[in-house]
Amino acid sequence: MARIMAFDYGTKRVGIAVTDPLQIIATGLETIHPKDLVDYLKKYIQTEPVELFVVGEPKQLDGTESQSAQHVRGFVRILKKIFPEIPVEMIDERFTSKMASSTIAQSGLKKSDRQKKELIDTISATIILQSYLNTTRF
Repeated sequence: MARIMAFDYGTKRVGIAVTDPLQIIATGLETIHPKDLVDYLKKYIQTEPVELFVVGEPKQLDGTESQSAQHVRGFVRILKKIFPEIPVEMIDERFTSKMASSTIAQSGLKKSDRQKKELIDTISATIILQSYLNTTRF
């Protein structure tokens, strides 16, 4: 079975998470700069099959699009163009950054490690992916 890969897309950083090959557990993979993302994905997909991309859809509390939605739509267009064989699904990402920050705060990490934005983005991607798995499996 191939993996599912999820993204918490931002203009400065992109958090990435993947499932195990059996698609049971979501694990944080990496946080990288958006300009390096396509090359990273091409290399990753050469060694690990990916059957689905899940992208966090930024929304405001009332359900309307947030300001970053246009950047995410552009990212989705790039994914579909470069990897046309891999479908893309969107999932509401409201509260994922707050949930990630809360998880980090409870983790016992040193304060300097807890403040690393890269860690928040990777954990946010993991939460997005786990939410997707939870909603599609039950």
